Amino acid sequence: MSEVTELSNANKQKLVSDMKVVVADAEEILRATAGVAGDKMGDLRERIGERLRDAKLRLADAEAALVDRTKAAARATDDFVHENPWRAVGVAAAIGLLLGVIIGRR
Repeated sequence: MSEVTELSNANKQKLVSDMKVVVADAEEILRATAGVAGDKMGDLRERIGERLRDAKLRLADAEAALVDRTKAAARATDDFVHENPWRAVGVAAAIGLLLGVIIGRR
């Protein structure tokens, strides 16, 4: 998997995590204002509740898509290594050598 794809997946995972926090906070606000009377507050709570339900559904879809892409990338990597074992060993050795040179200079 390329470095760009890994960064993209990490960013998506962070976004999903952040969205879960936002949804949880919004639900907590709704629960805290449940005792507040008034037609406008009731309408507002209802609209926010609907939007939170929609956001939860979209978040679940995004999370499932992220998991599917991560699994596909892992399968592709596994297939590559099985089809090209010596090439994979060479790449791993080159990366190890490069890391050794970088660490050795410090």
